[in-house]
Amino acid sequence: MNDPITVDIPHKLGLATARAKIEKGIGKLASFVPGGVVTEHRWEGDTLIFTVEAMGQRVASRLDVMETKVHASFDLPPMLRLFAGKIRDKLTESGKKLLK
Repeated sequence: MNDPITVDIPHKLGLATARAKIEKGIGKLASFVPGGVVTEHRWEGDTLIFTVEAMGQRVASRLDVMETKVHASFDLPPMLRLFAGKIRDKLTESGKKLLK
């Protein structure tokens, strides 16, 4: 069973601009795992559903883009659970940079 972690990233961009920045920087979304690559992604309304692959692991991920925040959810496989705290910190830091 995977162990999801969630992060809320506040922003002041508005929905359309936040979504555009995420679309433009989609490759950066995999940086929370060393060597991570976004292997598939799709938008369902204002939700980006994507998969990050690294170190033989697949991380099912989603970003719910809202007017004043992005709610991120990542389902960590067992091997990556040990690094959940560091991954959460990296996601928060990277997310804030992406939404500047």
